Amino acid sequence: MTATLYLRPGKEKPVRQRHPWVFSGAIGRTTGDPAAGDIVDVADADGAWLARGYFNPRSQIVVRLLTWDRHEAVDADFWRRRLAAAGAGRAELRLEPQTTAYRLAYAESDGVAGLVVDRYGDWLVVQFLTLGVDARRAEILAALQAEFRPAGIVERSDAAVRRQEGLPLRSGLAAGRAPDARFEIREHGLRFPVDLLGGQKTGFYVDQRENRRIVAAHAAGKRVLNAFSFTGAFGVYALAAGAAHVTNVDSSYDALAGAEAALRLNGFDPDAQAEGIAGDVFQVLRALRDEGRQFDLVILDPPKFARNKAELEAATRGYKDINLLGLKLLARADAAGAAPLLATFSCSGLVTADLFQKIVFGASADAGRDAQIIARLHQGPDHPVLLSFPEGEYLKGLLARAV
Repeated sequence: MTATLYLRPGKEKPVRQRHPWVFSGAIGRTTGDPAAGDIVDVADADGAWLARGYFNPRSQIVVRLLTWDRHEAVDADFWRRRLAAAGAGRAELRLEPQTTAYRLAYAESDGVAGLVVDRYGDWLVVQFLTLGVDARRAEILAALQAEFRPAGIVERSDAAVRRQEGLPLRSGLAAGRAPDARFEIREHGLRFPVDLLGGQKTGFYVDQRENRRIVAAHAAGKRVLNAFSFTGAFGVYALAAGAAHVTNVDSSYDALAGAEAALRLNGFDPDAQAEGIAGDVFQVLRALRDEGRQFDLVILDPPKFARNKAELEAATRGYKDINLLGLKLLARADAAGAAPLLATFSCSGLVTADLFQKIVFGASADAGRDAQIIARLHQGPDHPVLLSFPEGEYLKGLLARAV
């Protein structure tokens, strides 16, 4: 018999509004003896049934809700239906055929809380980020194979968030055959080598796809600084749009080697058209500033600085510091009056768009540079944001003209 968790009085509103998280402090009492990972029902304090989801007493989010339909069972067919719907939603985006990598299923936003699936050509990369989906790993893998017929499925359940769920990190080939060591994807016709088994996240930052195109549209003739470059995708886009030169900066030598490979793959000369600098990005940018280096377009795409509320204050200082350095590295307007540009991002969900803009404003004030926002940048449409789950909107960016 399914256990039921009864909410404390007054705690039912978010569930009725279809927010998918129930926090431990909202639970008043429980009937039954649910084990971690079990499917449970959630009811209000008076006993009225509200929703159904999976249970994890080890997490602050004690229930992640999956359905508000009392008659919908969470079984193998449930996962296949949800994944099929997510796939149909991506098909409706009509991504141009020269793009072969995108997010196929985006966790809570696609009704599959804790599950992330990316498509890379004929392969899928999956992340089981929570106990509830990890407990159903076999049936979810079977649903992915049945619905999408991939050549193989790579698991990248190696995100630190799994530790908060009491889960070990895990990665490797989960089904089918492994991708070739020289595996590559296409994005807007550009080519990128991708390490699905060992790269960051699920292999590539597909959430920045549209932002790379938008920023590159302003890159013609410019000297570009691409900080936290990873494998240099922003730099490739910039050169493809006619940039004069690109400087990639990253802490990882392997990432910079990948950036060089991507440049060559797209017909660019890494020796003549680009340079790669390895080191702590904050220190490298300070060194470039002290050397008097100047750039016409600075791109700042750092990793997540705030993983929890306790890190938020330090994160705001980090974002301000990196933006202050970026603004100081911007040249003045050229002879034709063209102003330099800053493209700056935060992927920390706890840093709101409003807070991020205030941080960049503070950096511009300290740098003595006025800046005009000419575009607000977001994650791509393959990372949809459920209206009842605004937490799904994590990536925010500003494209600003320094005047």
